[in-house]
Amino acid sequence: MKVHEYQAKEIFKAGGIPTPPSIVAETPEEAQEAAGTIKKPVAIKSQVLIGGRGKAGGIKFADNPEMTYQLTKELLGSTIRGETVRKVLVEEMLDIRDELYLSVAVDRSARKPLIMASKSGGVDIEQVASTTPDKIYKYHQDPLEEFMPYQAREIARKMGVDNELISPVGGIIWKLYQIFLKYDANIAEINPLVLTNQGVIAADAKLDIDDDSLYRHRDMAQFKAESADEFAYVKLDGDIAVIGNGAGLTLTGMDMLKLYGGEPATFLDIGGGASQENIARALNLVISNPQVKVVFLNVLGGITRADDVAHGVISVLKESKREVPLVIRLTGTNEEEGQRLLTEAGVSYETSMEAAAQKAVELCHSLE
Repeated sequence: MKVHEYQAKEIFKAGGIPTPPSIVAETPEEAQEAAGTIKKPVAIKSQVLIGGRGKAGGIKFADNPEMTYQLTKELLGSTIRGETVRKVLVEEMLDIRDELYLSVAVDRSARKPLIMASKSGGVDIEQVASTTPDKIYKYHQDPLEEFMPYQAREIARKMGVDNELISPVGGIIWKLYQIFLKYDANIAEINPLVLTNQGVIAADAKLDIDDDSLYRHRDMAQFKAESADEFAYVKLDGDIAVIGNGAGLTLTGMDMLKLYGGEPATFLDIGGGASQENIARALNLVISNPQVKVVFLNVLGGITRADDVAHGVISVLKESKREVPLVIRLTGTNEEEGQRLLTEAGVSYETSMEAAAQKAVELCHSLE
């Protein structure tokens, strides 16, 4: 379960990690009032459960409350990589001297928590890892042993921060690890951890909690309700976006593409029982990816209804500004109605996953 930035920051702050003064707003009026309370220039940050929002225009900067009102009005209701902005975080704009990266994540291959620390913060850490892996210090912690403050300070030293920062940065590493353990997280991340004249501050916060542990965290029930419509999304290197309702079905669709000579651009699992809105959000998300040439939507309706899928597809095709060929495999619950809706809208479909995957690959090759 992913939580929004403002929720993660509440948890981080309670755990002793400094965060900027901030206020959540759901209307332009609330945002204007928040900026007036903060009494400094602010960052207005869209609260969406996806990465890359800054590059997608989801973060704005305002010098005064009136400007905050106008920019918030533009953000609320807009779509950032397929997700509608319903809240913003109005946050004091920081005077940043430098940016660092910190995270604690589950390393399933090593069966241990992995702490990663880098002086190259504020950018895509995947890019840093692929181009300059030496800039990331990695440390595996034995889960059966206590993680001590001196170990955190040693990580800070090895990541290369100045001597006077070893203690404060080490302290935040230690606190981040405690939060990771306390909330049974898959990942706890700060990117960037910024150096300012006021000290070291978490300018962003990410927390992904293992769904199977939620029975131990009754206080997280409100967060679960807000993130109930999220789905699993992984960006890949190919040019055919793959969307499926279920992880196994999505992976099988990817395998079929590979079999016929295609390369997946995404893994996107909308889950069982996906709504018409979720179908549309998933399609908008992958269409917004410029490397995607074709979309392969692979749906076997069980809880998910084929007519909901059709309505979602049709709504996106009517509103999308970017035309990307769409290949649909649609069968299962209410399939006759779903297929009828697609036919009337002039959208072709397949009932065989193999046929749909082959068609997607052929269509993609024809565009080269």
